[in-house]
Amino acid sequence: MSDKLKVGILGGTGMVGQRFIALLENHPWFEVTTIAASPRSAGKTYEEAVGDRWKMDTPMPEAVKKLIVHNVNEVEEVASTVDFVFSAVDMSKEEIKAIEEAYAKTETPVVSNNSAHRWTPDVPMVVPEINPEHFDVIEFQKKRLGTTRGFVAVKPNCSIQSYAPVLTAWKEFEPYEVVATTYQAISGAGKTFKDWPEMVENIIPYIGGEEEKSEQEPLRIWGKIENGVIVKADDVKITCQCIRVPVLNGHTAAVFVKFRKNPTKEQLVEKLVNFKGLPQELDLPSAPKQFIQVMEEDNRPQVQLDVNYENGMGISVGRIREDSIYDWKFIGLSHNTVRGAAGGAVLCAETLKAKGYITKK
Repeated sequence: MSDKLKVGILGGTGMVGQRFIALLENHPWFEVTTIAASPRSAGKTYEEAVGDRWKMDTPMPEAVKKLIVHNVNEVEEVASTVDFVFSAVDMSKEEIKAIEEAYAKTETPVVSNNSAHRWTPDVPMVVPEINPEHFDVIEFQKKRLGTTRGFVAVKPNCSIQSYAPVLTAWKEFEPYEVVATTYQAISGAGKTFKDWPEMVENIIPYIGGEEEKSEQEPLRIWGKIENGVIVKADDVKITCQCIRVPVLNGHTAAVFVKFRKNPTKEQLVEKLVNFKGLPQELDLPSAPKQFIQVMEEDNRPQVQLDVNYENGMGISVGRIREDSIYDWKFIGLSHNTVRGAAGGAVLCAETLKAKGYITKK
């Protein structure tokens, strides 16, 4: 018997579910033993259920091809086979909230890529390098759910990964006003160019709900636990525009920042290069060794050259320069389906295991 934790993927046939399966191949701590999806996929092998819709650039892992897909709605049955689950289900927000809590109530921890629980007051929304202490709110959530080991934890939206860590690294200079425009890849919509030919040579200046998430979610990450809930920070004002661009993977952000204190470029660069968190201290399996790389060339970071930095788990920052209206500006780049989605959730699960929240049943 493997001593790895047994993992289920809820919504395993979609793009983020596929990314989870690709990332977890040969993971030292976790083994995918169960895949659950919609009733139309249930009863088929994973290979049959996905068919010609495998969207990763690496082959489907042999270990999952013959797994029989479960019906995600058969909560007790799926939960009985695993130690914890990753959630990437494609349902309405209310349905996602209900099914994730239903899994938690079977004493199965849920690490979710979905947005449904990001503002549930006692659900931690975590970038492990930034706010792992928010996992402490899980004890209050368990009391509400009536569980001893079951809970829901989430990771934030893919759009903020290219600038929220940068602003966090610069916290001591007190950023207080931020303007960001994100240029977001089509895989963020679960699509490839084959699925979405109208995106070729096109830009769409609207992504539903994305601007509000991009403006508000960093504030929750920077918030504090008070009386068993997370209270968001209110000392930074962020305004965003989010644009869909003809790129497969990689969200780029163009960001302008005002500071209360007056940092030099050398100070800004030094803070980024030396920024690390709990995943680096614990040397977690998915943690980038160097979380943020600073690029000095005028034409970097570029999606084609830099999106896979640190296996897609690192962030690339360039064009740090003074601005004529704001104080400083920069360009950030992150991999939206690795760091921004499945990989970020895997790192959350590794942190939760390291902190003792996820154990064998």
